[in-house]
Amino acid sequence: MSTQDTSLTAAPARKRIEALDALRGLAVIGIVPMNVIAFAMPPAAYFNPRAFGGHDLLESAIWAVSFVLIEDKFRALFAMMFGAGVAILLGKASDHPLRDHYARMMVLFAIAIVHAVLLANNDVLRVYAVAGLLLPIVVCWRARTLLVAAGLLMLAQLAVSGWYAWDWVAYALERASGALVDPAPQEQAEALYGFNPQVVEEAIARNSGSLTDRIAMRLDTLPQQVTFIAASLPSALAAMLVGMAFWKNGLLAGHWERARLMRLARWCGLLALPPLVALSVWTLRSGFDPIFTTANALVWSAPLDLLLGVGWAALGMAIFAGGGGLTRRLAAVGRMALTNYLATSVILAAIFAGWGMGLFAQVSRGEALLIGLIPIALMLIWSPLWLACFRQGPAEWVWRCLAGLRLLPLRR
Repeated sequence: MSTQDTSLTAAPARKRIEALDALRGLAVIGIVPMNVIAFAMPPAAYFNPRAFGGHDLLESAIWAVSFVLIEDKFRALFAMMFGAGVAILLGKASDHPLRDHYARMMVLFAIAIVHAVLLANNDVLRVYAVAGLLLPIVVCWRARTLLVAAGLLMLAQLAVSGWYAWDWVAYALERASGALVDPAPQEQAEALYGFNPQVVEEAIARNSGSLTDRIAMRLDTLPQQVTFIAASLPSALAAMLVGMAFWKNGLLAGHWERARLMRLARWCGLLALPPLVALSVWTLRSGFDPIFTTANALVWSAPLDLLLGVGWAALGMAIFAGGGGLTRRLAAVGRMALTNYLATSVILAAIFAGWGMGLFAQVSRGEALLIGLIPIALMLIWSPLWLACFRQGPAEWVWRCLAGLRLLPLRR
C-alpha cells in the first residue's frame, strides 16, 4: 500500500486510508468537550467542578464520565495521529526530508504561538511542534522499541510528577486521619485548584477585556508557555511514539483484522477503566478535595489516559474500516484537522470571550458541553463541503505553503 500524508495537516494523496482519516477526525472532535470547559470557566474548573459551580449531582456525574472516558484520552489520540503522520512523511521519498520536516515544525510552532496568544491558553500545537523536533531521532526504531520508549517516558513522568504530588497527598491523608496539621498546604491547594472567589473574579476580569487586552496580557506571560510545554512534553511525546509504533506495525495502516483490533480495545478497556473509575470514586468521596482531585487528574491517571487512548484508536479503526457515510464525514474532518482545531477555538472564543458574546463564567458545565456541540456540528457539515471544492483545508494549505516557501494549488 502506498504511503500518504496523514499528518495533522494531511494533504491529499493518490490513495488515503479512510479509517485513519476518520480516526483523526474523531480525535479532533473528542478534544472539544474539554476545550469548551477551558474557554467557558476559570482554569481550575477544568479539573475540579467545585472550583466553579458544579455542586449538584448532575455536574458531578458529567465530570465523572468526562474524567473516565474523555479527559486527556482524546488528546493522547490526537498526539498519536500526529506521531503517525510524522512517520509517514519522513518515510516518503523526498530530496530533503529532514529539512522539510523541521520547516513544518517551525511553521507549526509559529501558528501555535499565534493561536495561544490570540485564542487558546491550552493550545497543544506548541507541544507538538517541539516534540516533533525529536521524532526524526526515533523514526527508524522498531515498533516494539517505540512502545517500550513510550512506556518508559510515562513511567518517568509518573515518578517525577508523583514525587511532587506526594507531599500534598500525604498531608491530605494525615489530615483525614484526624491529626493536627499545618493548614497552609490545604489553603495553597484551594487557591490553585479549589473554589477561590478571588481567583474566579480575576479570571472573569481577564476574560472580559478586549482582544487587544488579551494579546497584551498573553505577551506578558510568555514564560508560562515555556512551563506549559515542558510539563506537557513527556506525555505528548509518549503518545506520538505510540502512534509511530502503530503505524509501523500496521494498526493505523489498516492492516489489522477487526477481531485483533477489538481484542486490543477490550484489553485496554479492562486495564484502564477500573482504575480510572476508582480514581473518580476517590475524588467524589473526597468531596472534590483539590489535593486529591488534582493529583488524580494530573498524575495518577496519566498512564491510564494513554492506555485508553490506544483503546479508542483500536476501536475506531475496527469500526471505520467498514466505511459508510459517517466514516466518510469523519474522514473529511480528519483531513482538515488543523483547520478544524483552530476554527473550534475561534468559535468558542467568539462565544465566551469578552470581545465576543461574553458568556465566560455564565454557564454550567452541562450547558458548556451543549455549546461544544456547535463547533462539532459545524466541522461535520463544512469539512466535506470544503473538500469537494478544494484540495485541503485552509490552515493546512497555509502551513504547507509557508513550510515550502512556495504557493501551492488549493482548488481542485
